[in-house]
Amino acid sequence: MQKGTGFIKFMLILCAVIFAVGTYFIVKSVDLLRFEVEKMRADFQDMPMMPQMMQTFSGGAGGGGAVNNMANASYYDQKAQRGGRLITVSSSDTKNMNSLITNDAFLSSLCSFTQDSLTERNFEDITKFEPKLAESWERLDDGLRFKIRLRKGVLWHDFTDPVTKKKWENVEMTAEDFKFYVDVVKNPKTDCAPIRSYLADLDRIEVINKYEFDVIWKKKYFLSEEVTLALEPLPRHLYHAYDGPFDPEKFNNDNERNRMIVGVGPYRFDRWDKGRRIILKRWNKYYGAAYGVMPPLQNIVIDVIPHPATQLQSIISKDVDEIDLTPDQWVHETKSAAFDEKNGWVRKVKTPSLAYNYIGFNLKMPVFADAKTRVALSHLVDKDRIVREIYYDLARPVTGPFFPDSPATDKSLPVRKFSLSLAKKLLAEAGWKDTDGDGILDRNGIPLKFTVIYPNANPIYPRLLPIVRQDMARAGVKMELQSLEWSVCIQRLEKKSFEACVMGWQGGINPDPFQLWHSSMANVPASSNFIGFSNPEADKLIEEIRVTFDTKKRIELYHKFHRLIYDEAPYIFMVSPYKLSAISTRYRNLRVFPLGYQSRILWTPRDQQLKVPGM
Repeated sequence: MQKGTGFIKFMLILCAVIFAVGTYFIVKSVDLLRFEVEKMRADFQDMPMMPQMMQTFSGGAGGGGAVNNMANASYYDQKAQRGGRLITVSSSDTKNMNSLITNDAFLSSLCSFTQDSLTERNFEDITKFEPKLAESWERLDDGLRFKIRLRKGVLWHDFTDPVTKKKWENVEMTAEDFKFYVDVVKNPKTDCAPIRSYLADLDRIEVINKYEFDVIWKKKYFLSEEVTLALEPLPRHLYHAYDGPFDPEKFNNDNERNRMIVGVGPYRFDRWDKGRRIILKRWNKYYGAAYGVMPPLQNIVIDVIPHPATQLQSIISKDVDEIDLTPDQWVHETKSAAFDEKNGWVRKVKTPSLAYNYIGFNLKMPVFADAKTRVALSHLVDKDRIVREIYYDLARPVTGPFFPDSPATDKSLPVRKFSLSLAKKLLAEAGWKDTDGDGILDRNGIPLKFTVIYPNANPIYPRLLPIVRQDMARAGVKMELQSLEWSVCIQRLEKKSFEACVMGWQGGINPDPFQLWHSSMANVPASSNFIGFSNPEADKLIEEIRVTFDTKKRIELYHKFHRLIYDEAPYIFMVSPYKLSAISTRYRNLRVFPLGYQSRILWTPRDQQLKVPGM
């Protein structure tokens, strides 16, 4: 929902409440190693995951999977008729195809089709990790060392190097490709800051032979198993296709090679018509075919369609096969014949999501320097009205950095209610007064005004933000709005060149708050802590969480951290929307698992299979 990493463990009770997200680290067995910035497709609800779950290995003694076992093989319909396509949509394009340096959910989702990891979560019982690229694995030295044995004969996708024009065919994946991945991510000169934070305590990979390697950790980390089992290979023959040492600057800025994906997954990158369409083709040399997990569909296509109305019309006219719906569309625009339960050709699917949206404050700005001001501003966001009028009750308010059903969430904390009187009182206590009579509060000569940037691809925000702006004005706060292209918005965030922003995170089950909230990431360019949050007590709690394996104790630490963030109010936490999807009724084997339906197991009858237009 990324690529490359994220991962989990937590309580079995979470299985019943885990949310559906059809994106990368949902599809990958071991959710994301990083928080993903929302890609903002039709509605806010399309990003991929935050992670973590229960310390449970699949397979036999020692945590290894059987040689002939393959993750989720039982969910593939062996009678499926092969062929056809799935055309889904995105409201905006990605800036490049290198998911290690591009931190967006759309690319992570795309890479879920082109890349495999060592293991994958069982679709139905997400506490179980099952073998994928790893034939077996073993946990040693109390979790400080993991021995990995790879499957033999796994081939990288064939490709022609866009720079040298050399053709690469039948190149086998080896242990060296996993070492290359870790070395690149941990290189401080690569633009891999979001992922690197999760590998901070991973020391190195020791290659034993072509098919075996050890993953060595510097110290205990409660997610070391998930991070290890979610490791993916990186094609050295693509990214280090030159003599001499690895060049991190070239990796960051190799525009030609960063316009393609080379993986070992079930689909091969075929074409990218920037701003219009991305096409993937089923990889006919995919190793999973021998284990019964070859996807039936021939093509996965992502069409870039910026406007939700156009997306809806496209699925009604059968030009695309799957879209996300906005709450307004779900309630008011799905009453046509296309959505008829008996004779229609489009099915609606509603599931909870692991996403939440928020207004984030750049804490380097003087107007946001004190918590009382930030808390006051939180009371000027009418969440109940937003849920009712903007989301049509298809969302839930959130109080902090975890998700409503997660045990990490301190459910005793009340949602901050809209209160103009309380907000004014707190602002006055914080020293804000209208000294010049212009209707805007000021303090020490600085007016209480700021500009909120937001991505223009999201149809919710242009409706939501004017409500907030109007309520802010009633308290003497001037909030201005600036709509930006997705790529520009991300650049501003990465450079910390903004006053406030409206964005969202897609998270996981058993979260590690380090990437978003630890002070060591506050001044790192392109880190996920782009608001510059720094708090010694928060650092201490985060560091304790990372080394606490006892579930009960870790939940206590999560709750302390949640309360601290609640009191500090670095974000105005808004709502967690439901994921609302529409998909053609042509597709068979559509099963809604705890993490949503899986596109890789879908198929269409031969007489209903459609080709990709132009192919």
